[in-house]
Amino acid sequence: MPEPSFLLDGMLGSLARWLRIMGYDSNYLRDEQDSALLTVLGDRYLLTRDRQLAQRAGPRGFYLESDDLDVQLSAVVERFCLRPHLERTRCTTCNGTLEKVPKDQVKEKVEEGTWSEHQEFWRCRECGKVYWHGAHWKNIRNRLDRIS
Repeated sequence: MPEPSFLLDGMLGSLARWLRIMGYDSNYLRDEQDSALLTVLGDRYLLTRDRQLAQRAGPRGFYLESDDLDVQLSAVVERFCLRPHLERTRCTTCNGTLEKVPKDQVKEKVEEGTWSEHQEFWRCRECGKVYWHGAHWKNIRNRLDRIS
């Protein structure tokens, strides 16, 4: 069974970011009309805080009742049986795929201290943003452990 991919409406930007951190293809459209979301839905599941929009999407729609990010994330993890991909395969900014890159390829893109302290780096194939397991990584892991 293929992994689920998602389309998130304008009310769920933080959830999109966290699904990307987990490695899931999560297209976030902040300013689109409902009809446009339904048009581009395709094989994705629509995650929304709009009950009527979820109903219009039929079996591909999933309504999230809560405004709380952890509750939303837990609901999506449970509904779609998601497991975090620790390789961080998605860019939190653009949803592009990440590739591990040699350290010397990112020297000009990160602060000197970051470059000196870390050995592993990933770069988005779409937007070029560079990632590493910094101090924030422990907080990310703790949240994922809590909800999965």
